[in-house]
Amino acid sequence: MQNYNFIQKFLHDFYLGNKFIKKSLYELEKILFLKKNDVSIKSENHIFITGLPRSGTTTLLNFFYKFDEFAALTYENAPFIMSTNTISKIFQSKNFEKKERYHQDGIFFDLKSPESFDEVFFSTYSDHEIKEELLNFITLILRNKNKKRYLSKNNNNYKRINLIQDELYNSSFLIPFREPLQHAYSLLSQHNLFTKLQAKNDFIRRYMNYLGHNEFGKNHSPWNEPRNNKSFSDIDYWLEQWLLFYNNVFEKFKENQKCTFICYEKLSNKMYIEKILKKLNLDNRINFEFIVNKKNITIKHNSELYKKTLLLYDKIKSIL
Repeated sequence: MQNYNFIQKFLHDFYLGNKFIKKSLYELEKILFLKKNDVSIKSENHIFITGLPRSGTTTLLNFFYKFDEFAALTYENAPFIMSTNTISKIFQSKNFEKKERYHQDGIFFDLKSPESFDEVFFSTYSDHEIKEELLNFITLILRNKNKKRYLSKNNNNYKRINLIQDELYNSSFLIPFREPLQHAYSLLSQHNLFTKLQAKNDFIRRYMNYLGHNEFGKNHSPWNEPRNNKSFSDIDYWLEQWLLFYNNVFEKFKENQKCTFICYEKLSNKMYIEKILKKLNLDNRINFEFIVNKKNITIKHNSELYKKTLLLYDKIKSIL
């Protein structure tokens, strides 16, 4: 998005910023590409990666996408996320070299890379409308990619796991979590980075808003109502958000057999990866190389709050 020209920025603003346009083109997409004899996708084991950012969600997305049996929204579908079989092909960029993403974390992407785009669909409709359209939306993406299983990374889908599960009962939900202080520090660092980037280029803020990325920057929105820490520039705010988020999500979904909590620090363990793959009915044919990113954190933080997060971290870590 940093190198988007005027036309690309206009198309993003025009399409993503207008619900009427999105819905209208989506209805056209359905007329042109949905067929009455489409095979039902309800029983497939689709994968939804969700939870707090900076916990390995993009790494997991890229890993599973390599299995070549999943369809996922990619950069070549942007900005026409809800018109993957029509408009996105017409306006597709032709020259797009692999580049490092804004996060400056060593993750590179190109037009064929999967990304967190389906929030465009979810934020366009009410929950009732989502229940009516979810199967159609995913079927259109599967048709576009010629696959049977859908792969999604959407940090907001933790709010609608039950809704999605009602429609796609055999789907798996992966919820990564990370050592709390490391995680909070990473979130704080990204917040500071994106605040600066958005101050220089307002299109970055608009772009992130369109995609439902309110995790950091000028448009940051807390996952839970802050209790004792309200300053976004204080690491204790991010530690408290970690505690509130994972406490709520863990209590809600720990008994759900289709929800798997994945420990970031264990992703370098091959046996741990094998357990995850077995649970997802995937063989171990793709090599997964992962290096845990651990910082030497000297920033002052609330020790009592940190102890509470560690207790929860150990509790979640023990279940897989």
